[in-house]
This record gives sequence, structure tokens and C-alpha cells, in this order.
Amino acid sequence: MLADLILQGTLPEMTVPEIQIERTKDKAHGDFACNVAMMLARPAKMNPRQIATAIVDALPDVDFITQVDIAGPGFINFTLSADSAQQIVKDVLAAGNQFGQSKLGEGKRVQVEFVSANPTGPLHVGHGRGAAYGSVVSSLLAEVGFDVHREYYVNDAGRQMDILATSVWLRYLAACGEQFTFPSNGYKGEYIVEIAEKLITECGEDLCRITASVFDKVVDDEPQGGDKEQHIDGLILNAKALLGKADYRKVFDLALNSIIAGIKTDLADFGTDYDEWFSERSLMASGDVDKAIEQLKAANVLYEKDGAWWFKSTDYGDEKDRVVVRDNGQTTYFASDIAYHLNKFNRGFDTVIDVWGSDHHGYIPRVTASLTAMGQDEARLKVLLVQFAVLYRGSEKVAMSTRSGQFVTLKELQQEIGKDAARFFYVLRGADQHMDFDLELAKSQSNDNPVYYVQYAHARVCSVFRQLKERGLTRDQQQGMQNLNRLSEDHEHALLTALACYSEIIETAALNYTPHILAHYLINLARDFHTYYNAHHFIVDDIELSQARLTLIMAVKQVIKNGLTVIGVSAPETM
Repeated sequence: MLADLILQGTLPEMTVPEIQIERTKDKAHGDFACNVAMMLARPAKMNPRQIATAIVDALPDVDFITQVDIAGPGFINFTLSADSAQQIVKDVLAAGNQFGQSKLGEGKRVQVEFVSANPTGPLHVGHGRGAAYGSVVSSLLAEVGFDVHREYYVNDAGRQMDILATSVWLRYLAACGEQFTFPSNGYKGEYIVEIAEKLITECGEDLCRITASVFDKVVDDEPQGGDKEQHIDGLILNAKALLGKADYRKVFDLALNSIIAGIKTDLADFGTDYDEWFSERSLMASGDVDKAIEQLKAANVLYEKDGAWWFKSTDYGDEKDRVVVRDNGQTTYFASDIAYHLNKFNRGFDTVIDVWGSDHHGYIPRVTASLTAMGQDEARLKVLLVQFAVLYRGSEKVAMSTRSGQFVTLKELQQEIGKDAARFFYVLRGADQHMDFDLELAKSQSNDNPVYYVQYAHARVCSVFRQLKERGLTRDQQQGMQNLNRLSEDHEHALLTALACYSEIIETAALNYTPHILAHYLINLARDFHTYYNAHHFIVDDIELSQARLTLIMAVKQVIKNGLTVIGVSAPETM
């Protein structure tokens, strides 16, 4: 239409901006508002109200718009017909569980890799936020039509895993009666003792070696004035030598498999499922790490210095160059990450999404640099950073340290407050914002608890229909649909408007990776319903009005259920 006005000479020739239409915050200004006239004012060198008048005069008559006004400096406001506003109820009930879904991302493949915590201990509440965020982002993308592949990258190689295996073996030796001081840089959690007990069950005392030999020629530990890093590295070397390759592998694999099994169980209980658990060791076994390094060498972006191979990441904006092969010939974690991302890109995903902790922000430039150096389109990689969640019991902050074993596990969190509260609380704030997790609030059954508040709205609707059944009455959906024009109360208009926003909320939250938008939408929808519930009766003598109201709240119930399902939270019928 703007093009026609330009051709007619009503508006001068110019580049037409993208037209934006938004819902109004005040119903006195109609249902939707457009600021295109003000956007055109400067390039057209015309008064925005004059432009708005030309646009409004050129608009065709349509049944679903009853009024178009020009307000303020040039806003164009649209008021929908009552039938159009009420149509949303019909749309919700017709689509049911599929309401809110779209084909926006149809034909596009997206990989979302999230959590990927080192398998050196059980998941703690800090990992829970990444699990909830990555899980809901994946669900949102699937909701709007993307083909989503959920993946966990298992860091099952490298020094941290050797520290784990050695820690387990030392606890095994202690259980066999050996006496020594446990290394300060070993993993100290109770879970290490439990794995050591499994090792005794499987191997008896066959793997017991003289303890003095384990500590032979090892640098003193930190409490004795030594270096804790060199101390644990020496213990690792001695463990490998004393046990031999086969027995060391037994310890290593038992530790790894025990922890991975626990992680899988905890995540499944948390409502977080994966399509693939990708092993770092598989990259080495397949030769992908070596191939990536050779590709970087061929691109002339590696150089040798002090016996090590370095990637020229400063050429791509990184703060310093990075080692990919150490002077002892071992590849670094970074080398594995380069190979892993190249593997992802080679699998043909249109978009690759990494969900990382905020402490990994410095890792982004070097990873994107490596992809660019290998001829990949770095724009296909989206890195979403998640801030830490700090757990409080009352006013007391809970200590978190995997190495010391002082932390609250994700399993313990779920046992204390439940999966629903944990997931909902985790996505209440933007992932890039700091989060204080209030355990007492999450456990409370009050309107101050947001997940309880939303679930209670769903349960309240269900209670209305139980009352209906107890009175020997039924909901007649056809009659309810025919009488939606009886919904004239402000509370009803508010609910109709909120329902109409749901699909927009889903698309916005999906495309911007912002699940908190959906969580807050549900809270607001629940608030509108609770207000309506407290102000009006639904089962009334006026049958037509009663059926219209019952049909409306059935649509509210459906949308709440759909939204909670995307977040991975249940929609209880009783509370």
C-alpha cells in the first residue's frame, strides 16, 4: 500500500522501512498501534500526521477492524471487532495441545548443546540452570517448527578425568586399609567413596598397591609447602605406572560410567532429555582432532614455539594465541573443542547453539576464530551464556565446590522442592542475569510462589468443571462458542487479549532464546484469571452467559497447560 501511495505521488519516493505493529498498553488507544508515519516523516520531509492521514485514507475496509484512529504525533491505532477478539477462544480450543505451534523454522536444523558438565561428579544446582535453560530453548525452537537436535558433550578425556580416576583409586586404597593423607587437589565428595566401594565389589583387593609407592618421588602437597597441581600430577603418573594400562582403565571407566549414569538419571528426572551423548574420546579415536589440527596447519594459522603448536587466534580478535598441541605432544582441550565444533558444522546443522556458563565468555573469540580459520561461517554458531545461580537457605548462602565435595546436587534440589518449582524458577530470569535461588519461596504454597500461582490457576479451572459435574451440568462447547459475544466484562477482555498474545510470545521467546518471557507471560495470564475468578461466577442461571464463560476459561486452561508443557512443568488438576 505504501508503494502505491508513492507511485500515486501522495508520498515522495523513498526507502520504506520495516512496518512494526504492536499491541497497545491502554485499551483507550485501540488494540494495535503502528508508528510507520513517524518513521517516514524524516525521509519524506512531511508532517507525520499528514502521512498517517494518507495511509488511513488508503486502507481498505475489513470486517475484523471496526475503527482506525490517528493519535498523538502520528500513531495509527486499530480497534478489532468483538468477533475478531473472541475468535482466539475458538482457535485455542480447535488447536488444543498444538495451539501456539507454527512452521516458522520448518526445514531448518538446529543443534543445541547444553550442560556438558565434566563427568567428575554429580550435577549440582549451578548446572541446573543451564539444564533448564537449554531444555526450554530447545522446546521453544521445536514449538515453532525447527528440527532440534539436543546434545550433551561428554568431556571423557584429559587431566580432570585422570584426577577423578586417581581420586577413586586412592579412596579404594583407603577402604582396603591403607593410611595416607588425601591430596588437596583430589575430588573429595562422598560420591568418590561410593565409587571406590563399587571398585572393591568388582575387583576385591586385586588393585591394591603399596601406598608408599603411590607417593614415591611426588612433589609435596600444598599444605606441606609444595605445589598441589604438581602433587596430583605426580600421583596420576604413579597410579598409571603401578596399576598398568588395563587396570588403570578399569578404574577410569568405572568412575566415568558411574558418574555419567548418575548424570543421565538426574537429567531425565529433571525432564531434560538428549538425542545424543557425544564423547570427546570419540573425536580422538576417529582422528577428528588430528584432522582439525592438520587443516589449521594447511591454512597457515598454526606456528611452532618452544616445542608446542600455537593457533594464531590474535589474528581474529582474541587476546592471545592459544596452544593446541603441548610440548609433550598431547593435544589440549581447545584442540578437542575445535574438532568438536568442526564436527558439528560438518553434520549439516543450519545453526549450532552452545549454552555455556558465563565464566566461559572468554572462550567465544577463540572458538569462532578457529571456525573462521577453517573456512566455516561463524554466523552459524550462537553462544548463549548462562549466569550462575546462587542458592540460599533463608539468608544463608550455600557453598558450592565440586572439588571439595561441598555442594547441593540437582538431585537433592529436586527432592527438596520438586522438578516443577526448580525448572520454573531457573527460567524466571534472563539467562544473562544473575540469579538468587530462594529455596523457601520455591517450597511455599502461596501466591508469592510464581510456579504455584500459575499451576493453581490451571487447577482452579479444573475445580470449576468438577463443580459443574457435581451439579449434574455439562459444558456445551457449541453453545459456548455461539455466545462468546456475551463476554463483555473488562476481566474477560483482558483474558481474550492475553490469549491472543500467546503465539507471539512463543515465537519471540524462541527466536530470541528468552524462555523467561514465556514464564512471565504465564504469571500474567494466571493473574488475569485469578482476578476474573475472584470477581465473577462461571456457573450462573443465565445459561448462555455461563456457557460462554466456561468456554473462555477452558481456553485459558489449555494455554496455561501448553505453556507449562514447553517449560517442562506439570499442569495439575488439583492442588
